[in-house]
Amino acid sequence: MLDVARIRAITLDLDDTLWPIEPTIRRAESTLQAWLSQHAPATAALCAVPGAIRQVRQQMNVERRDLAHDMSALRRESIRVMLVRAGDDPALAEPAFDAFFAARQQVTFYDDALAALEFLSSRYPVVALSNGNADVQRVGIGHHFCAAFSSTALRVGKPDPRMFQVGARAAGAPVDAVLHIGDDAHLDGVGALNAGMQMAWVNRWGLAWEHPVHQPHVTVADLRSLCELLA
Repeated sequence: MLDVARIRAITLDLDDTLWPIEPTIRRAESTLQAWLSQHAPATAALCAVPGAIRQVRQQMNVERRDLAHDMSALRRESIRVMLVRAGDDPALAEPAFDAFFAARQQVTFYDDALAALEFLSSRYPVVALSNGNADVQRVGIGHHFCAAFSSTALRVGKPDPRMFQVGARAAGAPVDAVLHIGDDAHLDGVGALNAGMQMAWVNRWGLAWEHPVHQPHVTVADLRSLCELLA
């Protein structure tokens, strides 16, 4: 059971908690493809071949394990490999990635997200914890957070307890006084619980919790419901 009286700070996931990530990435990839069509048409044609991009990503996962926690570097390196294979200038990888990254920050929030951020940040210090590469400042929500950490910056990602411990320190609270909010049962749920936090699972799609040894302190269908519990 959630112990509201214990909560002194919040750590919060971003992708699929505040906005759906799949359409965000799909739009960003369309932007990248349009950029390549204009500046590197041979690469754009190669990227349009079914399975070509997936093959490069699989190659990166094997060959560049040093970038496992850096989504931006993995994306940039994948673009560079595609440029080389197509015979285009690999120096175009940087501006191509910039086009992708700018579009990746253009998110469509869930209907309850902005009101929930306003509520939470008015009551607690809130720290963003993400394995992705969303930038809370560029997204336009940075004023709600006292700190934001990505796996890129920390070189470690959820569910590693160290990421949650960093979040707690940034919020100025012991881990057992922090509530972590997120959508991923393993990355957010098991990670936060192993770190000693309370955990609120935002289960928008009615999924089954598949970690019997670990249980969230509360499961909610949306952030609005969670805010009502904390009010």
